[in-house]
Amino acid sequence: MPDNPRFLAIETSTDTLSLALGEGGQRAPVQRYRGPGGAQASITLLPQVQALLGAAGWQLADLDAIAFGRGPGSFTGLRTACAVAQGLAYGTRSTRHPKGLPVLPVDTLLALAEDARDGLTTEGQAAPRHIAALLDARMDELYVALYALTPQGLLERAPPRLCAPGDLAGWLAANDLGPDTVLAGNAFGVYPALAALPNVRCNALPTADALLRLAPALLAMGQAVDARDALPLYVRDKVARTTAEREAAA
Repeated sequence: MPDNPRFLAIETSTDTLSLALGEGGQRAPVQRYRGPGGAQASITLLPQVQALLGAAGWQLADLDAIAFGRGPGSFTGLRTACAVAQGLAYGTRSTRHPKGLPVLPVDTLLALAEDARDGLTTEGQAAPRHIAALLDARMDELYVALYALTPQGLLERAPPRLCAPGDLAGWLAANDLGPDTVLAGNAFGVYPALAALPNVRCNALPTADALLRLAPALLAMGQAVDARDALPLYVRDKVARTTAEREAAA
């Protein structure tokens, strides 16, 4: 692996489109973009990638890998990020990368936990031992995952899963976690039940900047895959409730 590998990071798992170009070893991205996500992301993503590359004076062939948030999150957003990462990677074949650029599929909840970790340390707060990443999954559910902060970085302790807001306290207890565990995510204003928990709360999102910070270590660990093997992680297999389910909930 090069001393300062170059990455393109794509994050579209929420209502925000987040893109960044950066080099391993540098804290700040070389270029970044943040704008509306959702359906808008499919329209603006490729033009913004081209704009970032142009502003940085880079070509796709100069990259060492493309990182994208693989999920869980918005179904449309995950498919968009995956398809664009696959297309750009496979279309950039060279002597150095005859199969196309390597792709790094990164769990969105890991990126969210990294965004929280970075925000807390930047504010001068002590780094937490554990971060519970919470992403609003809509339909009165959360995507949750648990990470321990180690000298080697964030280590997954509990993989992404669905959880009802009212069941979060039980999930934390089942993982032997107390009030010193930081709850990080975008769900606190959506689900009032979370306010009853004694834990420190930190607003955070999966971002392309977080993907860039994670990418060098993941690439060094051999987590990159060929473009064809880069797939979304949905966790949930339903996009919306049926009419009967909505009426029962009401």
